[in-house]
Amino acid sequence: MGNDVQELIDMLYNMITDAWGLPLGAEKCVIERDKVLDLLDEIKAQLPTELAEAKRLVAARTEFINNAKREAESIRKVAEDRARQMVDQQEIIHNAKVKANGILSTAEGRASELRRVANEYADDALRRTEEAISEALNEVRQSRARFRSVSAKVNDSMKEIVPSDDDNS
Repeated sequence: MGNDVQELIDMLYNMITDAWGLPLGAEKCVIERDKVLDLLDEIKAQLPTELAEAKRLVAARTEFINNAKREAESIRKVAEDRARQMVDQQEIIHNAKVKANGILSTAEGRASELRRVANEYADDALRRTEEAISEALNEVRQSRARFRSVSAKVNDSMKEIVPSDDDNS
């Protein structure tokens, strides 16, 4: 068909809008299943896979961040519990706090690194998607230019074969 996704969605919307309503079914209508399925198949085929991959990456990044936060919180709680058990000994309490802060710092650093890596990966996937879409747009523009060129040549040829009324006078 050669239509972009927005045009296909508009066609589907119009098909449903123009469909015959069912008697006693205000919200129900009759549409041609094959035509709707063909439009949906074409829409599905035209959506870039990178978009789905980008969504998956964003979800994975969120999961990484949440896991790192939970891990950091768990480590912090363990360190605090351990420090409470050693209240009697000032030196041990001091050492436990230093170690807990080091663990928290490490966990926060790890969470920060995971966020950075996930963001870079998502950005790269979105960049690839943007490039794919840009290439597709350039192909459409080139096809359109070729079509215009061929159409102009055909029109010029037709003018030579069939003289206009102005030429006869």
